[in-house]
Amino acid sequence: MPEYRDVRSRLSFLELCKTPSLAAEVTVTAAERLGVDAAIIFADILLIIEPMGLELEFGTGEGPVIHNPVRSAADVERLREIEDVAALDFVFEAIRQTRQALRSDLPLIGFAGAPFTLASYIVEGGSAKNYVHAKSLMYNDSGAWHAMMSLIARGLIKYLNAQIEAGAQAVQLFDSWVGALSPDDYRQYVLPHTRNVIEGVKAGTPVIHFGTGTSALLELQREAGGDVIGLDWRVRLDEGWQRIGHDVAVMGNLDPVTLFAKQAHLRDQAKKILDEAGGHPGHIFNLGHGILPETPVENVIALVETVHELSQR
Repeated sequence: MPEYRDVRSRLSFLELCKTPSLAAEVTVTAAERLGVDAAIIFADILLIIEPMGLELEFGTGEGPVIHNPVRSAADVERLREIEDVAALDFVFEAIRQTRQALRSDLPLIGFAGAPFTLASYIVEGGSAKNYVHAKSLMYNDSGAWHAMMSLIARGLIKYLNAQIEAGAQAVQLFDSWVGALSPDDYRQYVLPHTRNVIEGVKAGTPVIHFGTGTSALLELQREAGGDVIGLDWRVRLDEGWQRIGHDVAVMGNLDPVTLFAKQAHLRDQAKKILDEAGGHPGHIFNLGHGILPETPVENVIALVETVHELSQR
């Protein structure tokens, strides 16, 4: 959005994340202009790794870089336990300011990265394609892997509950990279830690459990927990929902690239997804993954309006 680009022209991504008034501003501006049914706080999943002793940098036009990645048991031992989350108070202050500025009937969602996705960044040192370093640690030293995942999970519980205390009315756990795993690896190396995080979230707060490339893992994601399971566009919404059961809600699942199509096609795809939902309660219409920077804003607004119109019917 132009409003976001204007703010970003004045400071770096991390500076924006760490300036509560501006993080709140871009959150509220996006929610109000797009006309969506909930806002999600502006932040980044990697903010939590700095208090763990990791050196994080976002290069201009590049993804995140961790300058001291974890590659061994000795590296795991140097990670700091997050005893309290005071170092992340800028996130909680942004939530407080956003909650105060939003309409009272517009929910605010907090979020964090899931243990596997965070661990992968920590081990790889940034984005990865094949996760060679992460999987090598996982397979070659499972003790170190589980120790790291447990440490991450403990920190996440404190972090998410602090977001809830600050005013987030639901929280989302992003496992963007977990689709790189086989079902057996997910069950052995990931599921217990993700479950611990979800079970540690304050009772009564809805948890959205989001992943991508997870068509082979949906039942295991359901087992790990969450009030809402994210479905991406690689699985039909009706088939995915049938597999995990209609007693849990789902979120999804438009391909973000569809937003570059003509609005007539966009409308057809939105209707298809709503038809697949079949009128069952508990479907949150959303993209199957994050929105792309070049996406035409007018198409996002048109999509929101279409979903509202067709849902009312």
